[in-house]
Amino acid sequence: MKIYVVGIGAGSADGMTYEARKVLENSDVIVGYTVYADLVKKLLPDKEYFTSAMKQERERCEKAVEMAAQGRKVAVICSGDAGVYGMASLVHEVAAEFEDIDVCVVAGVSAMLSGGALVGAPLGHDFAVISLSDLLTPWEKIEKRLECAAIGDFAICLYNPSSKKRRDYLQKACDIILKCRDTKTVCAAAKNIGRDGEEYTVMTLGELRDYQADMFTTVFIGNSQTREIKGKMVTPRGYKNV
Repeated sequence: MKIYVVGIGAGSADGMTYEARKVLENSDVIVGYTVYADLVKKLLPDKEYFTSAMKQERERCEKAVEMAAQGRKVAVICSGDAGVYGMASLVHEVAAEFEDIDVCVVAGVSAMLSGGALVGAPLGHDFAVISLSDLLTPWEKIEKRLECAAIGDFAICLYNPSSKKRRDYLQKACDIILKCRDTKTVCAAAKNIGRDGEEYTVMTLGELRDYQADMFTTVFIGNSQTREIKGKMVTPRGYKNV
């Protein structure tokens, strides 16, 4: 028996891989966070869904594994890619207790890729991806990771830059990075990637410090070589003319 963990990208039909769409169409039940399930319902309204709120991830996985053990075709969904701040690792952990269940992860387009395409080419060289959510990671550890990425001159992609309870976290992150980066470092923010209200802004690191991000924003901070080209954020790969 198999249980599928499916990254749905931004949730629109255009941003979903063919494999992901095919797996969902062939599933008996789709399990996911309510917001993401609602996106899929627009594409597959006649499917059976099991949904729950944020912070109930383990319960969803346990229910999904339970249904898969009963012989049902189950797909656990999450936005972006299931293996990038997604449900893949947790499903593997929960399903480990069931010898007859295999976990199949279906890759999706993560926000760092779809958002990066929107703003230009911000991740053209070595980069780090860091979530500013301290729900599962202590802020002290996040601070250290930001500091190390800044010292290493990595281009940086920030997930979960802000929320109602973390309004100043992006500002705090910028302050850490500004210890190593010029205030004019090219940055960008992408909102509602692949959904209604999609937009992006290219700005400096100094301007990013005061930018009003939300839970649906993905932030890009350039390295020392990143520049703005025709309104887009571009981090050169470093190709040389021979």
